Amino acid sequence: MSLWTSLEPASATVDPGGSTTVRLRLRNTGDVVDEYRFEAVGPLAPWAVVEPQALRLYPGTTGSVELTFAPPRTPDATAGPNPYAVRITPTEHPEATTVPEGNLTITPFTEVRAELVPQTVKGRFRGRPRLAVDNLGNTKLTASVSGSDNGDQLAYDIHPSNVQIEPGRAAFVRTTLKPRQIIWFGSAERRPYTLAVQRSGVAPLEVEGTYVQRGFLPRWLAAFLSVAMALAVAFVMLWIAYKPQVSSAATEKGQEVAGSTLPPAPAPSLDAPKAPPAGVTAPPAAAGTPRTDGDGAGAGAGAGDGGSAEKEEKAPERTAATAVQQLAADDPGGRHICYRVHAAGQGWSDVACDGEVAGTPGSGTLTAANIAVSGTNGTSGGAFTHNPASTDGTGHYADEWTSVADGVDNYVGSTEEGAPHMLGFSISVDLGAGSVCQTSYVHDDTWLGLVCDEPGTGFDFTYVGTHDNDSWIEAVKLTV
Repeated sequence: MSLWTSLEPASATVDPGGSTTVRLRLRNTGDVVDEYRFEAVGPLAPWAVVEPQALRLYPGTTGSVELTFAPPRTPDATAGPNPYAVRITPTEHPEATTVPEGNLTITPFTEVRAELVPQTVKGRFRGRPRLAVDNLGNTKLTASVSGSDNGDQLAYDIHPSNVQIEPGRAAFVRTTLKPRQIIWFGSAERRPYTLAVQRSGVAPLEVEGTYVQRGFLPRWLAAFLSVAMALAVAFVMLWIAYKPQVSSAATEKGQEVAGSTLPPAPAPSLDAPKAPPAGVTAPPAAAGTPRTDGDGAGAGAGAGDGGSAEKEEKAPERTAATAVQQLAADDPGGRHICYRVHAAGQGWSDVACDGEVAGTPGSGTLTAANIAVSGTNGTSGGAFTHNPASTDGTGHYADEWTSVADGVDNYVGSTEEGAPHMLGFSISVDLGAGSVCQTSYVHDDTWLGLVCDEPGTGFDFTYVGTHDNDSWIEAVKLTV
């Protein structure tokens, strides 16, 4: 069997999201009629279409097929030259397969997305938002991150300030906002700021956020201290102006006796008290002196015998914190995490710890989660909830992240009636330096794969659940 092939052109170029066509010509140089089947092979095969897929040629005749390549505008379409091949299999002689090769160059494109998590932070001396930078292009992204605001009211500590992100990956930039002036008294002030992702030769990508700076002391406390100090000063002035005059009743009585018709008595000696006059007895016991005889003993002992029994005290609610505190007491040097979930119309689930299931797969719409840790230097997180105003089919972080210390309950989401369902939630431990592993059960789906964050690589928190606005989680498992 003999076959001649030619690719025209041998090298082609295509833009991601577009398409290009290459013609494959072939001639049957044998002496029998044969039918040839065509199949694209190699990394570009999923984006290639061969038409027709089979061709019948008589000896000495020539035919052609067209290969159409349509790589998507995604990071999977790697920029640069990409080899491809077409497998040609003769029907009469399948062992004589021919594989002509060509080259397709995919042009580069850049697409960057950045998001502040959370968008609004609060604090008295600092705020710590995170900037998530996603490289949605097909080339490596190199960029710097800087911060600015109107009036130069904030200082910015950004780490890392320069990022290099591979196609299809994301980097998380930790930012510390520090106000240049402290608000000692008064209400909180909103300070808008901007984080800019700057790439060489293009306009910066700006992301806006808000830092709510709280006063060191609230306004009501300042007013209370001012009033208390004014009252104290007024009291001291009144005391000085109207100091009470104290006199002895014994001295006044002595003066009355001195003015009587009796001869004056000699002044008493100051060395010892005088004895009482003859005929004077000690004063009687006070009327309120308690009795000590047998009749009075235990007079009130049975006063409550006929009363009703004390009401049984209600047992305290078992939260994630109470459960993890017990684990910490039993294992002081260990790392533990306890958690429970709140389902709309059902309330809180039982507390689960260290990889146990919290929630009921296939039942319930979760609106909140309660998490507590031990041995991990605290935890922080935020709920990602349904967004009715979404235009891209994803939810949003509606509330700011919360952070607590070891052994303290951390709550994300809401238990109020009508609260939006959670698509998922983010969680980190040890200020991002510790690792959290998680898996979740998604409505009408199955358990997702186990995922852990990667401290020190920019992935210092993990996300539990899905981003789909029309889905939600029903159960979770967490370990630290």
